[in-house]
Amino acid sequence: MSSVKAALIVQNCIAGNFKKNLESSLSFISSAALQGADIIVFPEMNLTGYVSGPDIVSICQPISKDIVTLFSNMSQDLKITILVGLAEKTPDKKIYASHLVFKPSGSFERYRKIHTSPFEKKYFTPGDKIPVFKSQGLNFGVQLCYDAHFPELSLAMALKKADIIFIPHASPRGSSQEKYDSWLRHLRARAFDNGLYIAACNQTGDNTKGLLFPGISLLIGPDGNVIYKSIDGAEGIHMIRIEKELLNKTRSHKMKYFLPNRRCDLFNNI
Repeated sequence: MSSVKAALIVQNCIAGNFKKNLESSLSFISSAALQGADIIVFPEMNLTGYVSGPDIVSICQPISKDIVTLFSNMSQDLKITILVGLAEKTPDKKIYASHLVFKPSGSFERYRKIHTSPFEKKYFTPGDKIPVFKSQGLNFGVQLCYDAHFPELSLAMALKKADIIFIPHASPRGSSQEKYDSWLRHLRARAFDNGLYIAACNQTGDNTKGLLFPGISLLIGPDGNVIYKSIDGAEGIHMIRIEKELLNKTRSHKMKYFLPNRRCDLFNNI
């Protein structure tokens, strides 16, 4: 597949209202499928909503058989890869910020946030795996919000042949323009340094637990240039295209693709 169409979702996610968030998510999936999306990406913890304090204990949810069946069937029926998030409660009472990947093949995988922020550490357990997923002709990584501030994680995904890293956010505070300016400082570097696409989306609006989200989405090309952005703050579907031609053009340029020239002999043990 030379071009993959993805839908980035900017969504108002009510903390603790799983039913409403689920209904909203299902509606977005149906609409994105009608627009021809191959992949749909929701914000961080869109199903449970996001909080970083003690309220997370009451709103976190296990990954139930019913939820897996629902999204797996939808993915297979619509032939769309679905990326949804939640505060995951495990049988041993741990809480992870998790993003689930449902593929049209029927398989289901997950990413657990590796870097928990200083506000999250008391409540969330960090993940310890760096998967790269394969679907719709793409290799892709998933990072969650604070993860994106750590260059080694993007490098690890790039070395595992990721074409794009999807970065769902639950990033509150500030205006949409301020959040966009903040994201550009590090997200363009992640794309440019590693020769891959970066796509990011955020929650928006009032989560009813004291947090306001500015709701933006963007796509950055493997050359580090912004291809698409939306900073209007409204809920919505933002369609983007991942073009293999641009990946190949960047990665075949001797002065624009840096990974082949890394000094692995010096840095592998750092």
